[in-house]
Formats: sequence, C-alpha cells, structure tokens
Amino acid sequence: LMVPAPDPGHPLLVLGLETSCDETAAAVVERRADGSGRLLSNVVRSQWEEHRRFGGVVPEIAARAHVACLDDLIAGAMRDAGLRFEALSGIAATAGPGLIGGLVVGLVTGKTLAAALGKPFLAINHLEAHALTVGLTEGLSAPYLLLLVSGGHTQLLLVHGVGRYERLGTTIDDALGEAFDKTAKLLGLGQPGGPAVERAAMRGNDRRFDFPRPLKGRAEAHFSFAGLKTAVRRRATELVPLSDTDIADLCASFEAAAVDAVADRVACAMALSQARLGPDAPRRLVVAGGVAANRRLRARLDALVAAHGYTLHIPPAGLCTDNGAMIAWAGAERLAAGISDPLDAPARPRWPLDASAPPAIGAGVKA
Repeated sequence: LMVPAPDPGHPLLVLGLETSCDETAAAVVERRADGSGRLLSNVVRSQWEEHRRFGGVVPEIAARAHVACLDDLIAGAMRDAGLRFEALSGIAATAGPGLIGGLVVGLVTGKTLAAALGKPFLAINHLEAHALTVGLTEGLSAPYLLLLVSGGHTQLLLVHGVGRYERLGTTIDDALGEAFDKTAKLLGLGQPGGPAVERAAMRGNDRRFDFPRPLKGRAEAHFSFAGLKTAVRRRATELVPLSDTDIADLCASFEAAAVDAVADRVACAMALSQARLGPDAPRRLVVAGGVAANRRLRARLDALVAAHGYTLHIPPAGLCTDNGAMIAWAGAERLAAGISDPLDAPARPRWPLDASAPPAIGAGVKA
C-alpha cells in the first residue's frame, strides 16, 4: 500500500515494537529529511529469568510475557522520547520471522495504535531491521555485505537498498547462536549461552581440542554448525566427569573453531560480493545479530577486513540484539520510501529476505 510521500523538510517519527522471541521492546526514532537518524528512546525487557529453568525459550511463556509488559514499555518509550502519540508519523511492528504467539502480540498492538491514531502501519521483517540498523547508527547506505549472526539466523546477504536483498549464503542446519546456546546447555553453563561460553572460553586453551571447521574452503558461502556441536558433545562425553578446566578448554576450542569457520565463509562472500557489485563498489562489511557481540569474532573480522581492503561496521551491542530501535528505523526507512502496510498484514513465522534464493543443501535452513 502506497502512502503520500513525506514532506522533504519534515522529519519522520516512528514507534517500533519488537516481540518476535524473548525480548519485549519499544523504541522511537527520528529520521531526518537527509536520511540521517536519531534514537529518541529504546526500552527493552528481557525474559531470561522466566525461561532459565527450562534451558531455552518456551513460546507460550514468551507470548504471555509480551502481553504482560508491552503496554508499559510503549508508555515508557514515548515518555523517554518526550512525545505525544499524535506526533508520530507511523507505527512499526515485527511481523516475522519469529515465534507466532509473540509476533501476534506485537502486530495486534501496533495495528490497534495505528488505527486509533490514523497513522500508517508498517509490518517489519526482523531480518531487514537488523540489515538496516547501520543507517541509524552510522548513516551507512547501501550497498554493503551483511553478516547476520544470531540465535535463529546465520546468513550472508548483499544489501542493495530498502527491500532489496540478495542472499549469498545461509546455514544448512544450526544457526551460530543456536550452536553457542546448545554448547552452553551441554556443559551446564546456563543461558543465555553465547555470553556464558565466551566467559568460559576466556579461561581456556583453544588448542586443546581440534574441532572441525565445517565447510571450510567451499566455493559457496553457506554455513554448517551441527557437526561442530556434535564434536563438542562427543569430547565432553569422553571426559565425564568434567572439570572446570575441561569446560573452559572445550568452550575455547569450540569458539575458535566457530570463529574460524565464520571468517572463512565471510571471505568467500567477499569474493562473491565483489564479483556481483564490481571492482569499484565500496568494500564494507556490516555485522548484526546478538553473536556480533562476541569479542573473538570481532577481532577475527577486524583482521579479515584489513586483509581484504574492507571496512567493518557493527552497531553498538545493545542494538545488535533484538530491540525496538531497529524495528522503528526499518519502519522509518520504508515510510520515507512511500511504503506502508495494510492492517490485515499477517504474522509470518518464516519470512526470508531473499525469497528467490534457492534452499541450501541440507534443508534445516532458518528463514
């Protein structure tokens, strides 16, 4: 649905709602006429204490937790932004991919607000929101190569512009964040697993265990982490009962193997990207998603971009994990392009950014 183009001299103010998994979030951003952005508020409530005893996210509990707190978070985001609802230019909410119950909570709330206020509604692809966050944080515009690494998604995409994405690679089984979480659970480290494994790895010997680097050297830019996860399980089983040193060394060796595998796949995607965009295109690597906070991964990517003549762009840690600011910004970018969505826009638990991309060999693809 097309809406009238915004006044070029008038900034856009968008409220964004994020309820796709286990964070409830609301934020307000301003998009200026020159395309630059400003974060006016960003409120996030994590649910980990409610899910911790189950060792992972329980969809029904997550949906109920969103219902319980979303209204309060919206009020807080508007209060922090110093705005009345009438001042908003539009309402954005995550429509997918994600857990269906949580998506419905955010969508119904966002649609209700949009209808009551007579404002445009924007149904946002969660992956697109990650892809566009650097526009808010750095004013970076397309094209660029995106590495998306989170609990549910591991992909390499060329970002050509708002709504225009080309997938170069994806995981054929587990996402990287999922592999971290399952390794943490295996070793009794608790959740969230990524930070727990990273903390243990800092005390460990990353050369003690020679774990595989899945798909290393392959010509396509796909990922695989199931075999690495299985290798960790086998070694851990052989060592039972595990000492603290064993756990630290397992984490360090796992992290080293995972980061090596990611760096190899990113290097492959760089070559593919240059072939598609041409030699004169800017060489920029953007990293988004919760695993982007991992320090070993950041250090390895720093070295990789330096070796290939790229620049590295990573949003602040709080904007790498799920948040409302990225949803609001994606909404503002779409609104600036004259795009909004109907109030019957559906929740989409699976919603690939590049629907034309063929499935990766292996089938367990998160989309």
